[in-house]
Amino acid sequence: MCGIVGYVGDKQCLPVLIEGLKRLEYRGYDSAGIALINGRDLIVVKDAGKIRNLEDEIRRTDLPAACLGIAHTRWATHGAPTRENAHPHVDCRHRIAVVHNGIIENNVALRQKLEAEGHRFTTETDTEVLAHLIEKYYEGSLEQAVRKALLLVEGTYGIAVVSADEPNRIVGARNGSPLVVGVGRGEYFIASDVSAMLRHTRQVIYLDDKEIVTLTTEGFTTTTILDRPVDKLIEEISWDLEQIEKEGFDHFMLKEIFEQPRCIENALRGRLVGEDGTAHLGGLNMTTEELRSVDRIIITACGTSWHAAMIGEYMIEEHARVPVEVEYASEFRYRNPIVRPGTLVIVISQSGETADTLAAMREAQRKGARALGIVNVVGSTIARESDGGVYIHAGPEIGVASTKAFTSQVAVLSVLTLCLARLHALSRPEGQRIVQELHSLPEKMSRILDSAPSIARIADTYARHNNFLFLGRGYSFPVALEGALKLKEISYIHAEGYPAAEMKHGPIALIDENMPVVFVCTRDSGYEKVLSNMEEVRARKGRIIAIASEGDEMMRTKADHVIFIPQTLEKLTPILAVVPLQLLAYYIAVRRGCNVDQPRNLAKSVTVE
Repeated sequence: MCGIVGYVGDKQCLPVLIEGLKRLEYRGYDSAGIALINGRDLIVVKDAGKIRNLEDEIRRTDLPAACLGIAHTRWATHGAPTRENAHPHVDCRHRIAVVHNGIIENNVALRQKLEAEGHRFTTETDTEVLAHLIEKYYEGSLEQAVRKALLLVEGTYGIAVVSADEPNRIVGARNGSPLVVGVGRGEYFIASDVSAMLRHTRQVIYLDDKEIVTLTTEGFTTTTILDRPVDKLIEEISWDLEQIEKEGFDHFMLKEIFEQPRCIENALRGRLVGEDGTAHLGGLNMTTEELRSVDRIIITACGTSWHAAMIGEYMIEEHARVPVEVEYASEFRYRNPIVRPGTLVIVISQSGETADTLAAMREAQRKGARALGIVNVVGSTIARESDGGVYIHAGPEIGVASTKAFTSQVAVLSVLTLCLARLHALSRPEGQRIVQELHSLPEKMSRILDSAPSIARIADTYARHNNFLFLGRGYSFPVALEGALKLKEISYIHAEGYPAAEMKHGPIALIDENMPVVFVCTRDSGYEKVLSNMEEVRARKGRIIAIASEGDEMMRTKADHVIFIPQTLEKLTPILAVVPLQLLAYYIAVRRGCNVDQPRNLAKSVTVE
């Protein structure tokens, strides 16, 4: 949440900062600002709203040339999204500027103490405390002032700080909020995401918690918050700038929906062993004996990743016969969970930086559990701190509403299930059948995407409805939850997912001719039961959209609209069934005039509690 970008070098920094902000706008987009150092002057420009508002304000301002600066695009926590509350924030003397991602939990106490000492606050934000703390401790060394200030801070932060008194220096620090340094030739970058700097360099270092970095044109140094030197490994980014462009699609979300066949191929590549009907996941860092000795699994995640985790629970219990619990990460970390020997904890996060999921993983490790991560972003905190894990290889996901990450997570969970199941009771022929079907998914997914125009026409019919129900049984229940989440995230329609059997225990009271009901009703073990639930809706004049298996022509007599998907194994159906629900949500949101890629109040990487 929120985006930071900074630059020091020999070129004009303003274009670099603005371009970087635009790459980061998916992380927060309710206000933005920049701070430039020109000689011994600090110039700050900021505005509420999207980055284009900041650009308009910059055009109205006669800005001097500058080769050092920091910038920020915000997702509001403390204080409304106004110009005053936008970052950067400055000290009383207007000599120090700070941009910050995260939350300063003890900001009220610190603010009261600073105000008693004579500091004047002008915003509602927690971040302004940092600017005044650094001012208080500044005695000629910005790095030491930042260090002393952060020793008093409780909470999470990724920060970049500049001072007009040290015009060739940026100081950055992180604790719980991602920060990455880009290494160029005579120029250096700092950002909350590599996308902000990818046009200029592929060489990066990732800061760990409680680390501080100082950037000048001569190079960078990294230390701990206690001033101990830290040697950092320079890594190379493997993906291309084109992967974060729209490439002719109207929105990133639509592009990412259509990328899913390739993403599934990437998630499976090199991991399936067809002859033996099994899978190999080298990144788990576990021996065969250790995997076989796992007698309980806890999967913890948030949002869309939590829905993927539910599908993983169903698959692992059915085929590996290992008991699985799925926990909301935000609850797991606070309820003193029971973690016994033999418990494996799996954490799922697209970004690998989700604050609640990261904290849950650390709590599990503290209790002695082995923690595996399923993440998308290489070099993310979960990827670095977990005991092992699997990258989903979906590529950068820019749309705030997750699509390709979800299907890639489920694909990886399928591979993990196959790996575990073959160590237990799953036969070789059945394993071969699963491998064969996994390989067929990209082609089947492409066939669903070919039906996008017909799904768009269905969206036209229902775009003005303000309430939806999504229903499914078994593996289709998490799909119903995910379909409802996608619709509410980007169209602001109230949508709820339920197990189909639970409809009669309350939600049925809502059904009338104005309540569209989406059924995931493929030919699986719950098919006949779901047909009965559909009849209950029809009897109350509810309008039905059905996701059905190809060839199920009877479904046309049960539903007002039918979207057909190819038949696959029941456990793999969610990977296909979710695609038309993603498209339905997308087209409804477009018809309603919503900002699909940047839905209100949401941000991509949730790095605060």
